[in-house]
Amino acid sequence: MLKRFSISLEENLLEIFDKHIRARSYTNRSEAIRDLIRKAFVKKEWQADKLVMGVISLVYDHHQPNLQDKLTEVQHDYHHHIISSTHVHMDHDNCLEVIIVRGKAKEIQELSDRMIALRGIRDGHLAMSSTGKSLH
Repeated sequence: MLKRFSISLEENLLEIFDKHIRARSYTNRSEAIRDLIRKAFVKKEWQADKLVMGVISLVYDHHQPNLQDKLTEVQHDYHHHIISSTHVHMDHDNCLEVIIVRGKAKEIQELSDRMIALRGIRDGHLAMSSTGKSLH
């Protein structure tokens, strides 16, 4: 069941919000507000160390000595959290590795931090999400 309510915003904040809505192709303000509220509560689930799923993206120089071995070692240390991984050759020197993970938020963050901190990782990012079951 949907409930209506109204909010008041400063004019400049509303302009910024409307630009955000257009940039993300929302059809109306309500959809955008619902999305922001859900994201805030999903973030609370991460902070409460709930079960999450995530994607770790790594871009690295495959010429970096021992990097592949170190990545494999870290992944084996967390093998129970790794669902799948994909390795892509971006060009002659660079690789992209995408690792799908599941587990307690703190452990997934720890896994991601360990890999991103390795010498030779040019860029790394963790995107975590949950089912948001508590929001239904």
